[in-house]
Amino acid sequence: MKKKYINIIPNIITLIRIILSIFIIFLKPLSLLFFTIYIICGLSDIFDGYLARKNNVTSDLGATLDSIADLIFITIMLYILLPIFQIPKWGRIWILIIIIIRFLSIIIGSIKYRKVAFLHTYLNKATGIILFISPIIYSLFKINFTLYLLCIMGSISAIEELLINIFSTKLSKNIKSIFNK
Repeated sequence: MKKKYINIIPNIITLIRIILSIFIIFLKPLSLLFFTIYIICGLSDIFDGYLARKNNVTSDLGATLDSIADLIFITIMLYILLPIFQIPKWGRIWILIIIIIRFLSIIIGSIKYRKVAFLHTYLNKATGIILFISPIIYSLFKINFTLYLLCIMGSISAIEELLINIFSTKLSKNIKSIFNK
């Protein structure tokens, strides 16, 4: 009975992240409450996966739910923060290219494996961390440095994921990198 509840706790944490991500749309950007919810979302992203791995209750559903939560959170943050950060046209184009590569990867993986193919690679995780701390990086170094860092990491991780989905023979959502078999 205890194992049953431990199995669903990471997914509940992920669902809470989805709800909080949607709630953050209604908050004043960069306010104390905004950053509080923002940090809770980031910590929950770390904690749900850690808890699932620690208790050996990882699942395809949990991995997919986590990726959907990440996509929702990132999309909402882009919607809120892009107008504030005043990203130059070249940066918006670069971000759009990264988004296209990511969607192309999802489409190829979904067709090839007949299920959603979000991958949890080290580069995707590193990109997520940089994206999460980008408001802090922005406050220290301003937009150009932050944008270059995000776009370079985002491009490399998106291309890696696309190549994995193109060339791998089976879906492995928790593959660490393109160099893993």
